[in-house]
Amino acid sequence: MSGSGTFAFTVHPRGRLREDLARAWRPLGLVPEAVYDAALRRLPLPPVTMATAQIGGERVGDVVLVPFGARHLLADVVGGRRRVGQAVDRAVALGADVVGLGALTATVTAGGMTLGERTDIGVTNGNAFTAAIVEDQIRLLLDRTAGGGSRPHIAIVGASGSVGSAVTRLLARDPAGARLTLIARTAPRLDALAADVADSVEVAVAHTIDAVADADLVVLLTASADTLLGPQHLAPGAVVLDATQPRNTSPDLRVQRPDVLIVDGGIVSVPSLRLRGGDIGLPDGRSYACFAETAILALTGHRGHFSLGNPTLERIDEIRARARELSHLGFRAAEPTSFGAPIALESRSAVIA
Repeated sequence: MSGSGTFAFTVHPRGRLREDLARAWRPLGLVPEAVYDAALRRLPLPPVTMATAQIGGERVGDVVLVPFGARHLLADVVGGRRRVGQAVDRAVALGADVVGLGALTATVTAGGMTLGERTDIGVTNGNAFTAAIVEDQIRLLLDRTAGGGSRPHIAIVGASGSVGSAVTRLLARDPAGARLTLIARTAPRLDALAADVADSVEVAVAHTIDAVADADLVVLLTASADTLLGPQHLAPGAVVLDATQPRNTSPDLRVQRPDVLIVDGGIVSVPSLRLRGGDIGLPDGRSYACFAETAILALTGHRGHFSLGNPTLERIDEIRARARELSHLGFRAAEPTSFGAPIALESRSAVIA
């Protein structure tokens, strides 16, 4: 990997603060949840380097923890942006060439747009490769779960967001007979997106989660700190691709609706990837697509910003080309899992492997 650079990737505690902070240092799992909630909100805690990343046996990057939980970031955007900025400062101090914004650290910085004036490090929100991997997963699920049926119905929840709008445009570029329902709260952006793709694909818009009720495939791409999708929302035998972090499905949904298949979205296979010192909730050899995008940029020598705001189709095509340069290292959609457990896809069904 001569000529490549190094990267940093920002993360934050998600739904369960104690559980996520214990990933950085196991004894932290002994502290009550309420103590963490108060401490993270009130104390000016600095970002910390929680892990180093190795690919192909070489150190290639670092994971930087932003000490602000998911709900804190959404409730205090100004404070969240300040803390993300401090994490980017730490990435610079670590010598990183590019920093990736994980989960809600991208959301509170408007997809990295508030960091666009920085010239000391390249910034990416990871959404270009996330959209690419989600599209790959959608097409896999349609191919292997549609049972030969015609005109599959795909509902995209969070369609007006950065990843959601990109996935919509990717599917419109080659709709393969599918029809789309785009769901988001922001009517003007949603309507504009639907108008842009209407000549290429059959499309409808909606503003509540109830619109997924007759979808064959529900794609979750929202930025929410709370579980959103319930058993009452889904059609019999529906497939759900949850590409959110924090995720918007609960393991309880599998018990309440055993007919529904829930697939982990945006997961990438990088067989030689190892994190030392902490983890981001995935086993060795797997990463989130936003993390993978950051690594791809560093390993292929990219300098400067990459994905800020909404990724264009050109950016998505570019990151796919860069991933192909690293195909010997993986960087492709991982084999499907449900809440981390491998699944074997069959026509209109799946079984836990």
